[in-house]
Amino acid sequence: MFSRTDFSTETRVIQGCLKGDRSAQRHLYDSYSGKFLAICIRYLKDREHAEDVMIEGFMKIFDKLPQFQNKGSFEGWMKRIIVTQALMTLRSNRHLMMEVNMENEAEFQDQNYELNHLETEELMEMVQSLPVGYRTVFNLYAIEGYSHKEIAELLGISESTSKSQLNRARNVLKEKIACLIPNERRNNG
Repeated sequence: MFSRTDFSTETRVIQGCLKGDRSAQRHLYDSYSGKFLAICIRYLKDREHAEDVMIEGFMKIFDKLPQFQNKGSFEGWMKRIIVTQALMTLRSNRHLMMEVNMENEAEFQDQNYELNHLETEELMEMVQSLPVGYRTVFNLYAIEGYSHKEIAELLGISESTSKSQLNRARNVLKEKIACLIPNERRNNG
């Protein structure tokens, strides 16, 4: 068994986890659980549900660890498992199903908006308030960096639906920002 001080490198943590060392697994969990919970919360609004998904994701990480081939980032490999777990939860949960809203987008197109006074936390709250489909595609594309082709494969939708959901998410965010900015100007003016 390794002592906690032996986990100074990623390789040692991985080796410890592969040997079933509980302290290595705990070290990995402690190192990434905060970051991975934030990812899960971006997809699933409910914190308790997000925590369950994160824990399921870690179980898959430990289970699939022998498949990690040191090609690319270990964190990126784990993150992909966590995101996939969140998406699988969305797809399998009927009340969290992706919805496609076909409302008229013209009302959003001429809105002016500014980001100068918008805090990151406020923006993330706005993203959290998006409908599930919009939020999921926005997170995958704008935050996680997936392509529309990858999103389509992950969610079982077409690329055009992915693009449409992203466009609608952006338009809803623009509207929310446009509504927020005049309020800030009144408060600061």
